[in-house]
Amino acid sequence: MEALRIAVEAASGWSGLLIIFVYSFLIAFILPLPSEIVLCPVGYVCAGNTLGLALPLPVQVVIVIVTSGLGKAAGSLIALYVGHGASHSGPVIRAVQRLGFDPVEWSRKRMVALTKEYGYLGMAIGLTVPGFPDTLSIYAFSILEDDYTKFAGAAFAGSAGRLIVTIGAIEGLLIFV
Repeated sequence: MEALRIAVEAASGWSGLLIIFVYSFLIAFILPLPSEIVLCPVGYVCAGNTLGLALPLPVQVVIVIVTSGLGKAAGSLIALYVGHGASHSGPVIRAVQRLGFDPVEWSRKRMVALTKEYGYLGMAIGLTVPGFPDTLSIYAFSILEDDYTKFAGAAFAGSAGRLIVTIGAIEGLLIFV
């Protein structure tokens, strides 16, 4: 995992965008790592401006945000498939029933309430919180949802939103009260 983080931080050129995409894809469903490090190659979060595309820096930032968002959207579809399938599988249900407490049902009730109130917008907003593992939010929503298009759209919007919030905080554009 350390090697992947280092590769993302040092990503350069168009092939660096592939590294950012793969990293974002993986953190959506398997790696509980921060997504903000994809901003390193364009000079945010860590020192550097290694992406080095022959484009103005603001355009490079937008390209990184879109690439990361697309990676996370694609990875979220895997999480949706796995999470939805696992929450409905016989072995998982039987193991949970032996506990005498049904955490799936408890989390489902909590998520149903949140989803009913905020829907996919709630998922997108939840994903905009910097520093909070995307994997947790994505799997929590995957238990309830099954619309792949809306799920991927919410993951993309939340991913892009998180990076914009992070840049805004770094640039001092956001004032937290």
